[in-house]
Amino acid sequence: MKNRKTGKLLKKIVIICFIIYFIYTLISQQKTLNAYAKEEENYNKEIAASKDKQNELQAIKDNINSNEYIEQIAREKLGMYYPNERVYVDIEK
Repeated sequence: MKNRKTGKLLKKIVIICFIIYFIYTLISQQKTLNAYAKEEENYNKEIAASKDKQNELQAIKDNINSNEYIEQIAREKLGMYYPNERVYVDIEK
């Protein structure tokens, strides 16, 4: 009789331990999955930003030999202007 009660008690303890372990594992895996989802979202944002930058650079590359682009760079970066052209300087900047 005592052996049966001990066996049943031991069986219940093992089942309870298994359920606790199962719940712990489930929660742990959910935390890991959430971290991976957040990481994936960050990578997707980086990819989108990189694609935008790539498109911007491609547009500059396609436009680099045009007269308009060369004129714009000469004006902005080198301070060059056409002869007899009036240049207005904003002193508030």
